[in-house]
Amino acid sequence: MQLAGTLKVIKEEQKVSDKFKKREFILTDNSSQYPQYISFQLTQDKCSLLDQYSVGDMVNIHFNIRGREWTSPQGEIKYFNTLEAWKIDGNAKGQPRGQAMESTQDISSPQVNDDLPF
Repeated sequence: MQLAGTLKVIKEEQKVSDKFKKREFILTDNSSQYPQYISFQLTQDKCSLLDQYSVGDMVNIHFNIRGREWTSPQGEIKYFNTLEAWKIDGNAKGQPRGQAMESTQDISSPQVNDDLPF
């Protein structure tokens, strides 16, 4: 699958365990009436794919949808989804490296007030 948009947030790499690391980022999708903020993750050797990009860059994300089942200690079954990015195409034109990597406001899209709990 693919999705094009603007990088809104680029988080630092997280070492989850000795054998697993991940890096999360948020893409703003402005293809509909209201902007959508889509969370992706990169894992293992793919974490470095974001190194050449900055907040504000237009990119095309290639990703797979991953789903998993988890049983709580109380026996309740829950399901989780992850958008696992494996390739990023785009032109690095955003903020120069060394500036703040996380953005709390998307200047290119209006703020939308709604009462959705998520």
